Amino acid sequence: MPQPLRVAVVSRAVMPLHGVGGLERSVRDLVRHLADRGVVVTLIVPPATVAYRAPLDPFASPRITIRPVRYVTFPFANRSGTTILDRSTAYLFYGWRAGRLARQLAATGQVDIVHGFGASVLGAAGGSLAVPLVLNPQGLEEFGATALRQTPGKRAGYAPLRWAVRRVARAADRIIATDHALEPMVARHLRPRPDQVVTIPNGIDLLEVSSLAGPTEGSLIRQRHGISPGELVLLSVGRLEHNKGLDLLASAVGRAARPGSLLSAIGWRWVIVGAGPFRSSIESAVRENNIDRHTLFTGRSVDSDLHAWYEAASIYVHPTRYEGSSLVTLEAMAHRRPVIATRAGGLPDKVRPGVNGWLVEPDSPDLLAAALEEMTAQSARLPQMGAESRRIVEQEFAWPVLVQRQIALYEELIELHARTPSGAADQRAPRL
Repeated sequence: MPQPLRVAVVSRAVMPLHGVGGLERSVRDLVRHLADRGVVVTLIVPPATVAYRAPLDPFASPRITIRPVRYVTFPFANRSGTTILDRSTAYLFYGWRAGRLARQLAATGQVDIVHGFGASVLGAAGGSLAVPLVLNPQGLEEFGATALRQTPGKRAGYAPLRWAVRRVARAADRIIATDHALEPMVARHLRPRPDQVVTIPNGIDLLEVSSLAGPTEGSLIRQRHGISPGELVLLSVGRLEHNKGLDLLASAVGRAARPGSLLSAIGWRWVIVGAGPFRSSIESAVRENNIDRHTLFTGRSVDSDLHAWYEAASIYVHPTRYEGSSLVTLEAMAHRRPVIATRAGGLPDKVRPGVNGWLVEPDSPDLLAAALEEMTAQSARLPQMGAESRRIVEQEFAWPVLVQRQIALYEELIELHARTPSGAADQRAPRL
């Protein structure tokens, strides 16, 4: 019987051991779906910081082994204002130790490939590695993501982390872009070699989405908040920060719902799910645009309530100024919801104008308002557009599809590595 494929996955965090987030969810889903396909996974992450119940353990498979590496940071880290300092100090020391463990596993023949997220695999990047190295740099926030400019403070504070990610990128056999629309961002920030970048999106677990909420839960959460079945519900989800553009959406909704407009003639609500430091500014924008009676801030929600809101919504609206891949948009689409979004990050790979939604340029309340007005005029088409959203997810962003692409990439690199025993080291780009 042939030996199963063995992969070391290295990250600074994973759900549920370290809370909930885009990175955490992506790592969890990759690991468990690889294991479901017979791949033996060694997961290298910090020790758990969040307690979770054993029946919900996504790593209970005998094919998954967790190898914890200590993440030592300063007191009061992860509070507001400390993220940049932590990422450019403690994270790099962790990445060195975690990467060295991955290197050791490769050198002793315990893994066939190393798959690292960001600088978590820094210690595997120096010198030749015994197995291929795959890098997923995720959102590249340390470079400013898709924003054309980064504030001077962030640019200075993130300099060590940018150096570390570029060092890993030079050593990697392949760099994963999580959307075709993000390939220019990866090229601009990491300066890859020809053919070094491959696009494999972040995915959605459709079984999990369906288990969390359906139409009944959507109706119940509407009832709980006094929203009638006939009211049109605009839904926005995410951490309440400036970059999410919800202040702009407040202005756009105010214009679209002005007296005499089509939206003003029907019942409607704007539901905002999430918490964060920008909430007071969004609340001010809501009051200034006279839509406070129609706007509901739910705060942070548990997964079951969040997915019930997707079911309760008529349309998902994501006015972000810049973006990575946007798993929340995929979640809304998996619940058969059309989308209004900006042309930021990976959103153009998901939202097809006229098919499952509308795309507008970032930072434009006027264009957002026009999209809302057009959406209201075409409200009879929303169910059909929502069905298209689900079809797009099933065909392009569901994990059963994506994990096969990941495995095919691993096998291709292992075969290439076997033909060239020195690996890809001789093809490395010059130092940046």
